[in-house]
Amino acid sequence: MERRLGVCNLCEAICGLVITLDGDRITDVRGNPDDPLSRGHVCPKAIALQDIHEDPDRLRRPVRRVPAGPTAGDGDRWQEISWDEALDLVADKIARTVNEHGRDALAVYLGNPNVHSLGSMTHGTAMVKTLRTRNKYSATSVDQLPHQLLAHLLYGHQLLLPIPDIDRTRYFLVLGGNPMASNGSLMTVPDFPARLRALKARGGRMVVLDPRRTETAKVADEHHFVRPGSDAFALLALLHVVLDEDLATVPSYVDGVEAVRAAVAPFTPERAEAMSGVPADVVRRIARDVATADGAAVYGRIGVSVQEFGLVAQWAVQVLNVLTGNLDRPGGVMFTRPAIDAVGRRFIGRGHHDVWRSRVRGLPEFSGELPVATLADEILTPGAGQVRALLTVAGNPVSSTPDGRRLGDAIAELDFVAAVDIYVNETTRHADVILPPTTSLERDHYDLVFHLLAVRNTARFTPALFPKPEGTMHDWEIYREIALRTAARLHRKRPLKARLALQARMRLSPTRLVDLLLRTDRSRLSVRRLKKAGAGIDLGPLQPCLPGRLQTKERRIDLAQPLVLADLARLEQVRAPAPDELLLIGRRHQRDCNSWMHNSERLTRGRPRHQLLMHPDDLADRGIGDGATVTVKSRVGSVLVEVAASDTMMPGVVSLPHGYGHGLPGVRMRSAVDLAGVSINDLTDPERLDVSGNAAFNGTPVTVTG
Repeated sequence: MERRLGVCNLCEAICGLVITLDGDRITDVRGNPDDPLSRGHVCPKAIALQDIHEDPDRLRRPVRRVPAGPTAGDGDRWQEISWDEALDLVADKIARTVNEHGRDALAVYLGNPNVHSLGSMTHGTAMVKTLRTRNKYSATSVDQLPHQLLAHLLYGHQLLLPIPDIDRTRYFLVLGGNPMASNGSLMTVPDFPARLRALKARGGRMVVLDPRRTETAKVADEHHFVRPGSDAFALLALLHVVLDEDLATVPSYVDGVEAVRAAVAPFTPERAEAMSGVPADVVRRIARDVATADGAAVYGRIGVSVQEFGLVAQWAVQVLNVLTGNLDRPGGVMFTRPAIDAVGRRFIGRGHHDVWRSRVRGLPEFSGELPVATLADEILTPGAGQVRALLTVAGNPVSSTPDGRRLGDAIAELDFVAAVDIYVNETTRHADVILPPTTSLERDHYDLVFHLLAVRNTARFTPALFPKPEGTMHDWEIYREIALRTAARLHRKRPLKARLALQARMRLSPTRLVDLLLRTDRSRLSVRRLKKAGAGIDLGPLQPCLPGRLQTKERRIDLAQPLVLADLARLEQVRAPAPDELLLIGRRHQRDCNSWMHNSERLTRGRPRHQLLMHPDDLADRGIGDGATVTVKSRVGSVLVEVAASDTMMPGVVSLPHGYGHGLPGVRMRSAVDLAGVSINDLTDPERLDVSGNAAFNGTPVTVTG
């Protein structure tokens, strides 16, 4: 038996592991108690890493789809081909599409796992840049786009995000987040349960506003239901109270306070109660508590972002932290200083907004990406610039984006589809070629992004647990070959100097690039030193760093952002929903990993988690029994699903996860459910967008019938 150090990079918690091996077989996975960030914490997903490694469904060699008919269907079969044949086929088809129809005829979609892979961060983004298409899409616009846009507008860089100083805060206000299940998101906080216990032990409090009594709400000091899509009303009312009662503490480097005061004046606690369901007296008390606590952190996560006023709501979160004096304050929200600083070094760009717009719906880009809610439009609408080919990288947009069925039908009509992925899934089933990389236990890892979002400054490099199997390729090697082979086939060549620079850049391994970044950053660390440290190096708690850390031109924060203030007029026109209206929200579980890993029996065993959750009173009003099969219908589609009565739901709200029940030919079912095809994104509406372009999943109006 041999014990080795590993890492789980499936979610943002980036937990350190101790893995026991018997030869090449994993016999035990435990949390590493010496890891300075995760401190021995581990969740069921980390235990299931071995299932991915050993999964017979996982692809290990390139495959080409041999169709039974003109479109992807159950009769299709997959034929294994060589790497050279597969890579040449992809390069030929991409280059032909660009040469004949222009560079925007190619679309690229990047899924969430890319940010969890070192090779994707160092080489995948570089590959996409070489393709020079404006039809770039990613999971950002179905998740955290409002966060990144606001970080760009307020602080000068899309990844300069204030992180709750959870280890020192005295008051933690959570909206639309469930860190008991997620271990934090845009807040890397492994071992959240222990950190919450410590918060309470020092006399602190956690308050949760959420339309469902989540795992986090159940352990909070207070939980208040908030109607889906109405968080902006509650948050603006909190700001209203802080300013109206002269509770603000304005930093010297902050501008625009009077414009904010005028903008939030109409959003009173009474208006918030009427629109959100949060009582006016609770709004006032929470505002006073945040303003007077000895360190408070307001945290709004995905539930706040994925609604029609996500940008306004997330802006209000930021402004509330700023005006209560809790930005850059121990126990408040603070900026990290990681060993490799993507913000200071700017190897990840600051971001830009509305430099161009989408062809069909005129939606603005952010940081070079368009909202994925319009991808189907760009495929289906004829004309110059119509998307004719698609490259997906570790993504499943048919499952993870609004009106997934329509997008799947659109992808099936494309001239060519290629995927870098380890599975046949709802999206890659349409691919002509799938290029499967090695998995996380077979490659080196360093977190370029999540150290930037962590609640403590640490650094850790984790060598691959297993050697790369013969006949396989790492993701960065696949990206290198796609980039170089495609570039060689394009009619419009880059200058020779640029081509040589690309070749040199793409041939450097991710580990070598990380070592260069570590050695030349302020930490002066190295891969060798981090390997010697094993579990990682503790760089200490978050420290005050403003205004010097700001990336804005004048090192100042302007709260009065025109894009946000203009959207308040739209918000003022919103009216409360009808008493009998049902609003749909999503949900996550600790054993889920977005739309995948539902074919791990280790994670899917136990009580079913696919059901529609619905308050007992709402069921009784409709004459529906607990456990019945119901039809859930929205503007774009309908699903059949089992309903479960749950008093954890706010009356008038129903909840459905995504990614369950999609069985595919030759692939085991991804969950134990019998009702195949059940997903929240068969109901979500691509027309419902935030002003940032983020998809508005939460608050989708639906009907439920027996």
